[in-house]
Amino acid sequence: MNPTLSSPLRDVVGGKTAKAFETGLDLRTVADLLRHYPRRYAERGVLTPLSDLREDEYVTVQAEIARVDARKMRNRRGTLVEVVVTDGRAQLRLTFFNQSWRASQLRPGQRGLFAGKVGSFNGRRQLTNPQTQLLDEEAGAEESMLTGLLPVYPATAALPSWRVAKAIRIVLEVVDIDEDPLPEDLRNRHDLLPLREALRLIHLPDSFAQVERAQRRLKWDEAFVLQVALAQSRAMFASQPATPRQPKAGGLLDEFDRRLPFVLTAGQQQVSADILADLGRSHPMHRLLQGEVGSGKTVVALRAMLAVVDSGGQAALLAPTEVLAQQHVRTLRQLLGPLAQAGELGAAEVATRVALLTGSQGAKARRENLLDAASGAAGIVVGTHALLEEHVQFADLGLVVVDEQHRFGVEQRDALRAKGSAPPHVLVMTATPIPRTVAMTVYGDLETSELKELPLGRAPIATQVVALVDHPHWIDRVWERIGEEVANGRQAYVVCPRIDPDSTEDDGEDPDEERAAAAAVSDVAPMLANGPLAAVRVEQLHGRLPADAKDDVMRRFTNGEIDVLVATTVIEVGVDVPNATVMVVLDADRFGVSQLHQLRGRIGRGTHEGLCLLVTTAAAETPARERVDGVANTLDGFALARLDLEQRREGDVLGASQSGARSSLRLLKLLRDEDVIVAARSEASELVAADPLLADHPALWAAVRELVDTERAEYLEKA
Repeated sequence: MNPTLSSPLRDVVGGKTAKAFETGLDLRTVADLLRHYPRRYAERGVLTPLSDLREDEYVTVQAEIARVDARKMRNRRGTLVEVVVTDGRAQLRLTFFNQSWRASQLRPGQRGLFAGKVGSFNGRRQLTNPQTQLLDEEAGAEESMLTGLLPVYPATAALPSWRVAKAIRIVLEVVDIDEDPLPEDLRNRHDLLPLREALRLIHLPDSFAQVERAQRRLKWDEAFVLQVALAQSRAMFASQPATPRQPKAGGLLDEFDRRLPFVLTAGQQQVSADILADLGRSHPMHRLLQGEVGSGKTVVALRAMLAVVDSGGQAALLAPTEVLAQQHVRTLRQLLGPLAQAGELGAAEVATRVALLTGSQGAKARRENLLDAASGAAGIVVGTHALLEEHVQFADLGLVVVDEQHRFGVEQRDALRAKGSAPPHVLVMTATPIPRTVAMTVYGDLETSELKELPLGRAPIATQVVALVDHPHWIDRVWERIGEEVANGRQAYVVCPRIDPDSTEDDGEDPDEERAAAAAVSDVAPMLANGPLAAVRVEQLHGRLPADAKDDVMRRFTNGEIDVLVATTVIEVGVDVPNATVMVVLDADRFGVSQLHQLRGRIGRGTHEGLCLLVTTAAAETPARERVDGVANTLDGFALARLDLEQRREGDVLGASQSGARSSLRLLKLLRDEDVIVAARSEASELVAADPLLADHPALWAAVRELVDTERAEYLEKA
């Protein structure tokens, strides 16, 4: 009986070789090996460039032998064979210790593959004791290496590219690939190769045209199987019963809209209409609301919460930090005014309460808020992870709103959903714009709404890069600029990557231990208060402060009692102080694109123009500097989201690097292959609608099961 894709590798290549593949490349099954695709292809007769080799990399090069020398070593016993290989432009030295037979094996004019770790000696690059495969030896099994294109695989020191290629050829000769996860009619519609043919051509191609056809088919595998899994998830949510939540005439929502001192943007009106329609259905809403920084997501979410309260239910708003939860409570109470004062003197005729639950709350306040949540007196309950605790109960939880969804796992979201007597509606919000294809994969089990239009009256923001590597004295002008704004009655943020200089971790996304220590709040705040900003009121804010201290600092900053707030990224989202006009980010190159855009969004929230100064010591034309320059060049969060994705590995975007799992996307690129993802989503939705359990598609069912049942799919939990 021939092996199948699910067979262990040891059944085909033997236990010793299989162990090497498992240890070195994390490949365990026949499918794992056949999906270990070449990273590039070398054309026969085209020598591999040697000028691009970097020290300490494990490489496989194709080159021609130019010179062979053998001699006795001076300082120890044995023979040294030195071989110089060339690609016609650059040279590389191969050094073999105590392998005297190499002098007769290797001759000038021969071509071969040489694999090893790039080192240097006397300023010249070299490979020491490299593994060697001459391209004219071992006729027969190795003959296919001399025809068509030569695949070059991701490899290790113990498993050079040609050993990987040899194992793959052995497997392709014997593996049974009779079942295809892509239905035949779908393959015909999109002119896709059968799976067996695609796997053969990607590993043993005669031309780049064959490689392209094989890759296109295998990208469809990755996109379609994933989209079917997500379509099944959407169908599962749609099959659950939920209580329709509709606002009542003259209720809280109507009264809120009547009192609203501004006009909703067209985008806010459309998204609100979509959400209210979802809430009125008998199955749970499961929607992602993503929007530009400052686009008014909070008002849209509040209207949804008020509609649920009108129907007799409650809404829970889950925030990732206490600072953000407290800010949400302040914002909601400010927007609602008397509508949030039920039971108090001066409350509106129709009113509710907004309760807050955090881990560090005092016992008395916590008891009161727990009672308000359990009794239903609080129609809106805002909290951090404390909302997930077992003793937190609701009278009738009808809507779960998750802010900054990427900071929570699926278990946390589901723990809150489980507090409803019936499955509640779910609204997921993110202020980090997401490229369309990422939304269709990472968040593919949610319907998506976008807010791109900013409310009228928002002030423009100017962004400048302060490049200290070229102009170190510019930092003095940064502090002068803050002083000028404060003198005009404005306020400023100064953001640092670290809390103190002894921190072992950055608050930013790009820590680098090789560089100088990052700016720290505990250093910068007293330096400013005792130096260039001695005439203004400077305070600190960071995650280690007690909750009441953080709340006090934010309250005083909001009330204008603090001029300059020196903080970490705790102020990244949700903080809304219209009078703050300056944002200074120190060591801006240590932050990611999305973080910098979020931080910049803390200013320009009133009628005064904003100024964002990104201070960096990164040299021009480095990836870190490109991130900073990219943020400075545009205010378009969706354009920056694409830049962010371009600079990340696919696994980082999908969460695989955080979970330790491998991404299932090996060939598919979320920006470059948008057409494949869009088409695969459409096909998957139609197929699942007709056959929800995939009863008529057993091979596809097996592929989906493998995806969702293994660690490789852990990134789906981000949805």
